[in-house]
Amino acid sequence: MKRKTPPTDLHLDTLAVRAGVEPSQYSENSEALYLTSSFTQPDSETAARRFSGEEDGYIYSRFTNPTVASMEKRLAALESTQACVGTSSGMSAVLLMCMGLLKAGDHVVCSQSMFGSTLKLIGTEFAKFGVTSTFVSQSDVQAWRAAVKPQTRLLFAETPTNPLTEVCDIAALADIAHAAGALLAVDNCFCTPALQQPARLGADIIIHSGTKYLDGQGRVVAGALCASEELVRNTFVPVMRSAGMSLSPFNAWVVLKGMETLGIRMKAQSQQALELAQWLQDHPQVSRVHYPGLASHPQHALAMRQQSGLGGAVLSFDVKGPELRRNAFHVIDSTRLMSVTANLGDVKTIITHPASTSHGRLTEAQRQAAGIGQGLIRVAVGLEHLDDLKADLSIGLDSLA
Repeated sequence: MKRKTPPTDLHLDTLAVRAGVEPSQYSENSEALYLTSSFTQPDSETAARRFSGEEDGYIYSRFTNPTVASMEKRLAALESTQACVGTSSGMSAVLLMCMGLLKAGDHVVCSQSMFGSTLKLIGTEFAKFGVTSTFVSQSDVQAWRAAVKPQTRLLFAETPTNPLTEVCDIAALADIAHAAGALLAVDNCFCTPALQQPARLGADIIIHSGTKYLDGQGRVVAGALCASEELVRNTFVPVMRSAGMSLSPFNAWVVLKGMETLGIRMKAQSQQALELAQWLQDHPQVSRVHYPGLASHPQHALAMRQQSGLGGAVLSFDVKGPELRRNAFHVIDSTRLMSVTANLGDVKTIITHPASTSHGRLTEAQRQAAGIGQGLIRVAVGLEHLDDLKADLSIGLDSLA
């Protein structure tokens, strides 16, 4: 059967549904799930060429699989990058990036407000192998510039950050990195390409935890790196092939299907988050709300430019009181609807205490430097009715002494 040739310059919502690997000979409309560990070869010569990289072809699902390739092509199209490599988790994507780019003696400049596991991986684990790092204020461009050294190879930011939703100037950091001969990597987990495309602002590498909004329903664990064809093919894929932080075909298929509704989910959940943030801002037991969509957010104007005018679906807030940890626990434990878990990106609203969960492995000094106090609560807003979410939070907030 003759295949249709898709038009070029498609909109993002169309790419989220249509981009990917061509259908098989059966012309399936929903992308096929290839659950196989290996692929047979027509002959020994073809096998030799494919294993050596002289010829494209599927070999072994640790590093080549049609379902994973379809997910990778779709995400690369959404992020406006040339290529993508899927990984077993978001943290394995960070690990793959660092293993591919860094060696003993290299230096990394990183936001001090990054996800707790990222701070541990770069600041502690890679330090064992002679990679040094400097952690700076997320939003202070001068601090990033001052931290750069002759041996700096990578600038790494997450925007907005988890959980305080701090926003960095991607274009400014890209200029600093490139002037130093370094690369800029941006974790785009909170916004996804539906709201923000860091490559269009100069970022070289975009990192995803597909576990979050790309899946969208809390079903699987997945990760990805989006970058140039050269970086993916020559730097990241060889390391992934050797180290095996591979994305399973099933998980890739779930993320692939999740991306089809990414745009409408992110818009709807962002609107819910804005309204909930506005309501929390007026509550007498809340001292501060952290959300880029609020005019009170320090980087509000920048966020609105970088994030397509939307603040995203994650907010956090500080409760009042002399016993902050106790009060935060009281609010969280009083909820009857929200899910108490450290994940995010689900259509079910999730509430958590960052200081004791996602950032619990950091020292108190590191948490304070990142602005994560014991009274901070993070809410990843889902698609329940907004009035029900307000009522759920009111149980604990209204009963605080």
